[in-house]
Amino acid sequence: MTDRPVRWGILATGGIAGAFVSDLKLMPDAEVVAVGSRSLESAQAFAGKHGIPRAHGTWAELAADPDVDVIYVATPHSAHFEATRVCLEAGKAVLCEKPFTLDRTRAQEMIDLARARNVLLMEAMWTRLNPVVLKAVQLVRDGAIGEVTTVASDFGVSGPFAPEHRMRARELGGGALLDLGVYPITIAHLFLGLPDHVRAWAKVGPEGTDENTAIIFGYDRGAVATLTCGILGTTPNSAVISGSTGRITLHDPAFVPRALTLHRDGAEPEVIAEDYAGIGYHFEAAEIHRCLRGGLTESPAVPHSLTLDIMGLLDEVRGQIGVSYS
Repeated sequence: MTDRPVRWGILATGGIAGAFVSDLKLMPDAEVVAVGSRSLESAQAFAGKHGIPRAHGTWAELAADPDVDVIYVATPHSAHFEATRVCLEAGKAVLCEKPFTLDRTRAQEMIDLARARNVLLMEAMWTRLNPVVLKAVQLVRDGAIGEVTTVASDFGVSGPFAPEHRMRARELGGGALLDLGVYPITIAHLFLGLPDHVRAWAKVGPEGTDENTAIIFGYDRGAVATLTCGILGTTPNSAVISGSTGRITLHDPAFVPRALTLHRDGAEPEVIAEDYAGIGYHFEAAEIHRCLRGGLTESPAVPHSLTLDIMGLLDEVRGQIGVSYS
């Protein structure tokens, strides 16, 4: 792959799949060669819209396509496990959308399968590859705000969403936590690591999925994280990382920001911006390219251990708020 583009297959035909393809078109070393869906008509329509050469009417056909190097899985949450399994068993590298699966147990099974097949598997957690977020991480490492004491992050969107919508439907892994809360949790984990204590509360809707959720992480060293997510109204969608000598604000949307503000005690605020093209999916695609060309089966930037940490925290919160997908 060092002397040719990386050839992508797209599994699913929803809005996020289309956005991902749009960002891939910004990359001179990426080529989208196929799309697969459980409906041939849907795959053909997506292929026609995005100029993709081949459309497959099953996931297995896409996974068996000899011209595909890596597959982007963009199904609803509930299908991540099965779609990824089909691709891994065919020997294809996979970039699977977040949240990786519905629970940590199935995430571990996916990782075990990827290791057994010796193929690359990475969660599509674009926040960890965003250049502004990486700048914030570097600033913290350099001591720009002293010791981190507090992380506050939120992600809320306004509906209304129909009961059968993926944001609400239990059979699709619906609810605010898995779709939105995974980002504030990831941001807290990025700057504070795994918490020693977890407390959560939620308003659970008639579908059995969470509509409005609050989470507190406590750390024995004294740090705290306050995190919220919801589907009842739009929130600031920002994140503030506070330290002993200053703070960093990730601008809206904090999960994929284009700017941050650094506040140092006794100094004027400093805005640091990154005016990149596209939406931001190409950063995770570039990491996949780097791993494939380096012969890696696990990304150092989004390692399996991180994915399992986050899935474990999501499991803990779901247990406390009474949301189950069994």
